[in-house]
Amino acid sequence: MRAPRLILCLLPLIWAVALRAGDDLAARVVILANGDDPDSLRIARHYAAKRGVPTDNIVALPLPTTETISWREFVLGIWQPLQDELVRRGWIDGIAMKALDEAGRRKYAMSGHRISFLVTCRGVPLRIDHDPALVGPPPPVDKPEFRTNRGAVDSELSLIASGNYNVNGFVRNPCFLTEQPNIESALIVKVARLDGPTAADVLAMIDRTLTAERQGLLGRAYVDLTGPHKQGDNWFESVARQLEAQDFDLTVHHDAGTFPRTARFDAAALYFGWYAGDVTGPFTLPDFRLPPGAIALHIHSYSAQTLRSATQAWCGPLVARGASATFGAVYEPYLELMHQPHLLLRRLLRGATLGDASYYSLHCLSWQNVVVGDPLYRPFARSAAEQWAEHTKLPPSLQPYATLRAMRRLQGANKPDEAIALAQAEQQRQPSLAVGLALAQLRAAAGDQAGAAAALGFAGLVPAGRSDDWGLLREAAVLLAVNGEAAKAVEVYRNLFKAADFPDDLRLAWLRDAAKAASQAGLFPQAVAWEKQLLELERPPGSAAGPRAAP
Repeated sequence: MRAPRLILCLLPLIWAVALRAGDDLAARVVILANGDDPDSLRIARHYAAKRGVPTDNIVALPLPTTETISWREFVLGIWQPLQDELVRRGWIDGIAMKALDEAGRRKYAMSGHRISFLVTCRGVPLRIDHDPALVGPPPPVDKPEFRTNRGAVDSELSLIASGNYNVNGFVRNPCFLTEQPNIESALIVKVARLDGPTAADVLAMIDRTLTAERQGLLGRAYVDLTGPHKQGDNWFESVARQLEAQDFDLTVHHDAGTFPRTARFDAAALYFGWYAGDVTGPFTLPDFRLPPGAIALHIHSYSAQTLRSATQAWCGPLVARGASATFGAVYEPYLELMHQPHLLLRRLLRGATLGDASYYSLHCLSWQNVVVGDPLYRPFARSAAEQWAEHTKLPPSLQPYATLRAMRRLQGANKPDEAIALAQAEQQRQPSLAVGLALAQLRAAAGDQAGAAAALGFAGLVPAGRSDDWGLLREAAVLLAVNGEAAKAVEVYRNLFKAADFPDDLRLAWLRDAAKAASQAGLFPQAVAWEKQLLELERPPGSAAGPRAAP
């Protein structure tokens, strides 16, 4: 005997109430893997073991190994077998019909589901190509740019428990700006993807995400405000305000283009940028790495056209460099229909999971967008106060960034003297260049030139081994030179220029200031040597060149 229609309609609401009552999200995660891809299965099992997802929740289907598939391949290979299996296992409540829709999908009368998140693993195809034969009813917004049925596999799967829909154009996302689950939003299956250039990248992403969740997200924030559309800049201005309110040490980029390779870019736990087609700037430095749990969003069309490259587009390269969460589009999405970063950050800062925040910030489904990362990830589950209370137990490389956040909090409360005292105490306990620079900047702002230089007196002893610290070291050298310690600035430059794989473009950008500091310090042979290097690097390609001067 079938349940009355009213009860069926209320089932999603009942499940939403159960979720709010503390239902175990991990127990209700469904994992989709490619049964013909050993790496896909390995990722699925690793994630299940790490997150406590029952292995019975893994659905393995024989799938193509390509990232792009046709609609026919999608329907016959992914949509229909997955939908049938989820109904069979009781994850989706639906009644099958004999009829098929215009895309070849079985029609179902759907009444709800109990899936917290659907996780697609590397090996599951990424995007669906346009099929002209499926152009039937006009899309809800009938404009030329929306008369397409190409889209992201994950975005289509979001509607697998919602019944059949027009595959042309997009479908409004009922989770967008929805604070509490309702009957309509509860029909949506929230999908995230564990994917990247290599299986090793994905396995590392899973592990680093869990590490970050235990200790809380730590590092600096970087926001770019030089995009081509005012709306996007407005979004990022809101992001910057939110991060400032949360006391993150922050760099806002106002110059033309993206963050340059010369920019300070240490411990980039939060990155919001645009507008370049392929990964650029500090991310292209040798062996550049993001800290555990890093959230990185770069707005650009086709930013996720492939996830299997460490250099092409953005999402794949960001994962390869250590990002735990990133967002992109597999085809042209149009700005208004991408994840809106200020809304995403708003939900994350309130303690939401990555999966919930992603759907809160996305206007539409059956479109081009993907979320790459663990949907259970809560980057701000631990408050700043909790982090600070146990900051001495954090990894030494991350402790300084807890200190920077505490200093920011005191500065925001108009307590600069207390911020200075805190920095001095932390430097005595465990010196760090990041805190030393912040302390020097505070002293310089107070007119204490000698104190500013003294705060960075050790900078020349800091090795320049990590490329993500090169910009930080350069800022320290500039501040030392400006505050009367040119000789110590020279030591910093020497260490930088001796770093393994140090690129010529950075050397060219910084040699002039290095030579000037050497002259100010009376180190004239060094100044001459650096000026010769500068001339060699500035010489046009193909012109006669003598031997490179010694460093």
